[in-house]
This record gives sequence, structure tokens and C-alpha cells, in this order.
Amino acid sequence: MSATAPIRRLDPILVDRIAAGEVVERPASAVKELVENAIDAGARSVEITIEGGGRRLIRVVDDGRGMAPADLALAVERHATSKLPDGDLGAIATLGFRGEALPSIGAVSRLSITSRPEGAEAGASLVVDAGRKGEVTPAAASRGTRIEVTDLFAATPARLKFLKSDRAENAAIGEIVRRLAAAQPGIRLTLRTEAGSPLVLPAETGDGAMLRRLGAVLGPDFPANALPVNLEREGFAVAGHVGLPTYHRGSAGHIHLVVNGRPVRDRLLLGAVRGAYADTLFSDRHPVLGLIVTCSPDLVDVNVHPAKTEVRFREPGLVRALVVSAIHDALGRGGARSSTTGGLRTLEALRPAAPRLIAHTGYAAPSLFRPTAPAPIPRDLPSFGAPAGYTTPFYSPTPGLAEATQALLEPLPDLPPQAETAAEVDPFGEDHPLGAARAQIHGTYILAQTRDGLVIVDQHAAHERLVYERLKAQRASGGIARQGLLIPDVIEMEPEAAERLAACAEELERLGLSLEPFGPGAVLVREIPALLVGASIRDLVTDILDALDASGLEDGAAPATETGPLGRSLDAVLSRMSCHGSVRAGRRLRPEEMNALLREMEATPNSGQCNHGRPTSVELKLADIERLFGRR
Repeated sequence: MSATAPIRRLDPILVDRIAAGEVVERPASAVKELVENAIDAGARSVEITIEGGGRRLIRVVDDGRGMAPADLALAVERHATSKLPDGDLGAIATLGFRGEALPSIGAVSRLSITSRPEGAEAGASLVVDAGRKGEVTPAAASRGTRIEVTDLFAATPARLKFLKSDRAENAAIGEIVRRLAAAQPGIRLTLRTEAGSPLVLPAETGDGAMLRRLGAVLGPDFPANALPVNLEREGFAVAGHVGLPTYHRGSAGHIHLVVNGRPVRDRLLLGAVRGAYADTLFSDRHPVLGLIVTCSPDLVDVNVHPAKTEVRFREPGLVRALVVSAIHDALGRGGARSSTTGGLRTLEALRPAAPRLIAHTGYAAPSLFRPTAPAPIPRDLPSFGAPAGYTTPFYSPTPGLAEATQALLEPLPDLPPQAETAAEVDPFGEDHPLGAARAQIHGTYILAQTRDGLVIVDQHAAHERLVYERLKAQRASGGIARQGLLIPDVIEMEPEAAERLAACAEELERLGLSLEPFGPGAVLVREIPALLVGASIRDLVTDILDALDASGLEDGAAPATETGPLGRSLDAVLSRMSCHGSVRAGRRLRPEEMNALLREMEATPNSGQCNHGRPTSVELKLADIERLFGRR
């Protein structure tokens, strides 16, 4: 080994600047460290002020315990901390513990700290300029700590070249603050930047505190589309709220995960969340949720990454199973619920367009829907014929959704007095969550009336989910019911595809599909799942081939009831199969069939969305519909 110069010890200030690169990557990293210190100091209110995207100024003011002059002098020394009193790394109960934040920030900026503990007559101040520590001096201060970071990375100008625009850095800081807010709902957080109004997150306490804080962080629509989660097992607990599958986003940035009060981006937990939503979301969409995992500190290692955003559990399999089970249970309780935003989008689609002015005439073009009284119900529509004891008429498909909706807004005839007092007289009553079927339009959509609005159901998407859940239940209970074909069907295909199917014949038989090789480039299908009788067998086999390719299911795998990758692969195949056994779009349904579909949706887990993540129903509240038609 050769060297151009003799080996020497680096200057301590240079060492600090190099080490700072692990902790302070950008202004958002500094904000995270400073706010975490404030939380560890018992602050109930933290105010952050940012200028120049954090380059010019980061100010963090808290009302925590504060520091005495002697502690203040030690606080900026590397690896000095008050958070490990007994030196036990297996019992870390604070957000910070490395003793690196303040010296790392001070090494690459001008750091000013002013602090006063409760009961002290005066505070103390200290300045660290590019790693050079000044003297502790008396200063006027209120209880708590005030930290100002100016000229960030002035001591390491190369790092400045890699920072993004002020707007992008402000957005990164805002994301850090929101994640800390989701993890600590009892603390008031305020973020002020040069752009726009401040972000103010009041402290939330009492019942529903977590949901209110998540609503402030994830958006005002979240609480109405969230399901509570609460599950404990063998020393671990999972709590929080998860969004309905139909309430999703295009990125994973709205997944908030917290471990013992610490916001994390842990791969194990993210994988568990994706697995729990696997068959309810589009592959390119992401759920919206806030989950808190709590356990004894000795069951989790938080000393894994300098930024402390990853953790390692002593029982990773148990934690993953707990998270998946908790989310599955919550989604199952959600039943046929679909996101409220679907109804809002529907109303926007039906809302009158803004009047368009024709140049030089002053004439406003008429809108399709004008805020006037709706047209009367057309009396020449053929009737389905209502069930016995049910007096409200059913209507066959109308020319379009707009016309049907307008007609349905007319008050329907009142039920006879005896039906209003005896629920059993009206077996398809409006008190059900999905209401009573009133019409089918375009052979695809069921219109149902509830006590306070209207529900539109996509019959194919809904029945596809119902068939899928039945198939999964049959597989879990010991085997999918099969129906033998009177004449076995020969399906020709490419030789490679036939070999692929033959290699997975054993697994497919557990799914109710019995087939065998039939010469080169063909398979013989002898049995199909009983729920899929009447489906095109050729199309069914083609879809199964696609599912096998996508899932990576291999011959000789473990039993089909096993959870994990194999179980998810088999579910993917069942999802493709269920499409062939569902009510097709364009099929006209009788009133009793429509109502039976609605009742089964209400009793089936995850029926609020189809296997591909699309909503199966949209609810419109009567008050919103009345506003749409100028009645309010």
C-alpha cells in the first residue's frame, strides 16, 4: 500500500463536519433533530420558523424543561446526552439518544442556543460557529429552549450545491413536521415559512385525539373514510386508523407509521401494510393510514440508522402478522362502505357547468341542468313488478344516468301505514346501509334509495368481489366446490403455456380447476369451480395463465391454506377467476336479485371495492342532491 502523505489524525472540527453528514443531510434533517429534542424535553408546544428553505434560518422554540448553564455547555459536545442515564441501549424510551444532533448542526452552521429551566431566575446562552464553541453567557429567556440555526452548510459549501429549491426544502420540512405530529398528537406544533399561512396543529387530547390529529395531517376527508384499528398480541399492540381501500393516493407518503412514539419508515411495516391491502387496491395506488405500534423498549432496536427512521424488531414475523391481521379485521368491519369522496366526485360530474358567454352577445348558453324543479317522473316507463307487499314501483333502464337521477329526485309514493310500522312487511327496506333497489340503468348500475340519499352500485364490480370472497372462504375451509364437465373441454395454446399450466396442476386443483396435459400445446379441463359454471372456460384458462405469470406460483409449493407469498399468489389466481363468475355488465336483474345483491354486499368483507380496487358503490346524500337541483 502506498500513500502520498503520512497518516495523521484529522482535525477535531473536520471530524465533526464529516460526522455531521450522517445526521444533517438537508434542512429537514436539522428540523427533525431539534423538534425531537424539544419533545424529549417535555415540551407541550413547539414553534418552528423557516427562512430561505432552512438555509438562512431555522428557529425552534419550545416550552420544555430547559437547560442549566452547565448542561448547556455539555449539550454541544459530541456524544453527550441526558437520555441514557444508565447506559442501557436496550431500554431507549426517548426519540434522541446518540448525543449527535446539536454538535453536528453546530459543525456546519452558526448555532445559537438560549435556555432557561423552570425555577431559574435567568437563562443562559451559547453560540457555536462552524464547530467553534463560544462561552456560556447569561441571557434573558422564558422557560424552555430557543435554538436558532443560521447559514446552514456555510462551513461545507459543497453540500449547498445538492440542496433543492426553497419550495422543495420547505415541503420536506413540512413532511417531517407532519410525521412528528402524527406520532405525538398531544403536542402543539406550529410551522412558519415565508410562503403562505403557517401550519398550526393544535394539541389533541381525550377521546378521538389520534383521529383528529390524523385528520389535520392527512386531510379533512380522512376521518370520514377511516376505520379504527386496535389489536394486541404477545407484548405488541397496534392501534390507529386505516383508510378505506377506495380512499387511496398515488404515493406512499400518506402512510404514517409510529413505533413507541417514533415516526419511522420501516420496510417490515410498509411490507405488512401493502400485504394487508394486496387484493383491495390497484397495484399503483397506496393506502392512507396512521398506525402506532407499541411494545417494551427491549423488544425493538432503534439504534439501527443514524437518522433513526428504521427499527429492528426482536419478533419480526409476529409484528408483521399482527399488522396484517389488524388491518384485515378493520377492513372486514368496513363491509360495503366506499369512500365519501366517490360521492363528491359524482356530484361534481353532475353539477351544472359554469355558464359560457358567447362573444359580443351577452347571451349565456343554457346548462344541461338548470337549478329549477326537476321534471316529473315519466309514467310510461315499463315496471319490473314489485314483490308482494312492496308498493314502490321499480323502473327499467332509463336512457342515461343524468335522466334517471333527475327522475328519482321526485318524492316516491309513501309506503302504506302498516309498512311504516312493521319492518317485516318491507323486506327490502331503506334502513339497510345500501338501501332498497329502485331501478337498474344501462343493465349495469343499480340505483338504491336509503333514508337519507341514493346509492349507485356497479353490479359487475360488486358481484366480482362477492364471488372472490366466497372462493377465498371455501379455500380456507378445506377446498373449493367443483363442478365436473359433462364433456371435458380441450383448450389449445402455445406449448410453453400448456407446460406452465400442467406444472401448476396440483395447486390449481386446490382452487377447483382440474386439468391435465392433452398432447403438445393443449390441456384438457375436466372440472371448474362450481361458482364459475357458465363462464367461458377458454377465457378462464387464459386469465389464470396471466395470473400465474404475475404471481410467480411454482410447482411443488406448500399447502394452499398457508399464509405468506404462496397464499397471496393463490389469492391472485382466485381474483382472476372470480371475474368470470360474476354478474356481467348488461344483464338485466329482477328486483329481488338486485336487493339480494345489496344484502350480500352488506354482509361481505371488503365489498366496498372490487378485486382491482375500484369502488363498487357510490353514495349521494339527499341534501347534496337537493342542492344540485336547486332545492336548497
